Amino acid sequence: MIGSRYHAFQFVHPDFDVFAGHPGLQLSPTNALATVEEDASVRQSILLLLSTAPGERVMRPEYGCDLRKLLFEPNDDTTAGLAIHYVKQAMDRWEPRAAVLRLDAGRHPEEPSWLVIEMEYRVLATRRAEQITLSLSLSGETA
Repeated sequence: MIGSRYHAFQFVHPDFDVFAGHPGLQLSPTNALATVEEDASVRQSILLLLSTAPGERVMRPEYGCDLRKLLFEPNDDTTAGLAIHYVKQAMDRWEPRAAVLRLDAGRHPEEPSWLVIEMEYRVLATRRAEQITLSLSLSGETA
């Protein structure tokens, strides 16, 4: 049997993952660094990509997604269109293991300052479709 194609250390992203315990790198029951494989590894990479602003990584300054440029912009169709553009551009450039199937953005129905971005993607190696939903505060407040 061939091992998994994608393998990464497991982490919990404080903005996107529901977790019990602490965000960051996770430990296995034997206190070694926990790992994830295949689709979970690609999902983690996408979450890191979308939550990293270009310029944050010293050795890779162009890596990231420009979503933070939308902070304090009006929550309208233009801002939603820019969010879609930024996510698609980042995915095309930095995540070759996944193909975007559907990408949409719009105002949160109950919170007018929050922009909701929904993306469906396919992990190319496994052909499995996955979804990610991000809520972005345009007012600078945290969830």
